[in-house]
Amino acid sequence: MSTHIETVIIGGGQAGLAVSYYLSQRQRPHVILEQAAQAGNAWRNHRWDSFTLNTPNWQSSLPGLEIEGGSQDGFLSRDEIVTYFQNYVKQFRLPLQYNVHVESVVPQSSGHRYLVQTNIGRYEADNVVVATGLYQQPKLPKFNLNFPEHIMQLHSDEYRNPQSLPDGAVLVVGSGQSGAQIAEELYQAGRKVYLAVSRAGRVPRRYRGKDANWWHDRIGDYARTVDQLPSAREKFASKPMISGKDGGHTLNLHEFVHNGVTLLGRVLDVQAGNVILAQDLHENLARADKFEAEFVKSIDEYVAKNDRKEPEEILPVLRNGFDVEQLSEVDLKAAGINTVIWATGYSFDFSMVQLPIFDGYGYPVQRRGITDYPGLSFVGLPWLHDAKSGLLFGVGQDAAYIVSTIDREASRRLPTSLVAPIAARSKKRSSPKRLRSSRQGGEASAWANGRRRSSTTNRSALRTL
Repeated sequence: MSTHIETVIIGGGQAGLAVSYYLSQRQRPHVILEQAAQAGNAWRNHRWDSFTLNTPNWQSSLPGLEIEGGSQDGFLSRDEIVTYFQNYVKQFRLPLQYNVHVESVVPQSSGHRYLVQTNIGRYEADNVVVATGLYQQPKLPKFNLNFPEHIMQLHSDEYRNPQSLPDGAVLVVGSGQSGAQIAEELYQAGRKVYLAVSRAGRVPRRYRGKDANWWHDRIGDYARTVDQLPSAREKFASKPMISGKDGGHTLNLHEFVHNGVTLLGRVLDVQAGNVILAQDLHENLARADKFEAEFVKSIDEYVAKNDRKEPEEILPVLRNGFDVEQLSEVDLKAAGINTVIWATGYSFDFSMVQLPIFDGYGYPVQRRGITDYPGLSFVGLPWLHDAKSGLLFGVGQDAAYIVSTIDREASRRLPTSLVAPIAARSKKRSSPKRLRSSRQGGEASAWANGRRRSSTTNRSALRTL
């Protein structure tokens, strides 16, 4: 037996909560299906103990509830962001169902559009919003199986604190935000750290008296839309290293060298107890230096162009990393390495959605979250619409857009007397073009095409809030 509800939201993280908030404000029936036992599971159970948001408090609120107390330029700890999510769910009475694993989403040829199969039963829904995010499964290279059995291996997703690791040196693989922050915590705790440096950039935490993210916002970086990216692959690029810990500070790998960290090139393989390395350490350090230089240059140009009064600043130029020999391999035993932490990102899998709506990377083909299949949308993904779509800072705008679409489509299914007030609120909204998927086919395509023929108005009415 199936349960019918107008909208099913899959995922109770920041994106799912934002969609639920806007649906609740419009009194639209819906449910959030969350596979964990509590909301905000990624922050609660998949971050290390000292984890701190890299976005300042003015960037870290969900719609309808500002962060109270402390400086707006401060940074929430892991426990504080978890508490914030708990309060958010409670204050707005969001309809979460926990411990529900969604197994499949399939179209129906008649009646309600989608059948959502879960471990506790089936839902029939007119709308399905996928809000599971892009960071779903820790990503490990296949050669991780070549490490000696006595060496502990864990992903940054599993790391909690230095005390939980075996004695001895630690190899951290990857120097993006997580890798650099974990490496810093480990060497500050007295551990010998080897850091395999990736291609991540670097930005200063503060420059000319302002936080880096304040400058990103002011110079228009967050307003960049996905169509401005040089390639589709750029959606998945790692974020530049930076930290919000202890009030926020810059992470510079040259300084890591000064503090005793051994920098390495990228890890290519493990053979007979030796870690095989790429000869790209200096190249990757130069890339991070260039990233920072270009960022501060864009700020300086903005200040000059707009005749602003922020004080001039010259950042220190460190080059310690270029004095490090580029090793071709490291003997694990000789180096005393007993732990490997993989800060190598995450993979994603939307195969539960059984429709041909994904590109060659497995990323949904959509326009601002709206797919070519009426009622099916995605939210909370990096570069879904613009540079802030995957952040707490930007998820609300995408959620609002999707909910406005759901609201308008639902209004057209109501009697005329009930539609009028909703239509009146929509008169001033504009109507952007839709992106059509090139991968439709088979039975699902025929179903979608039938829907399109029967709801032409529905297809042309995607207006912004």
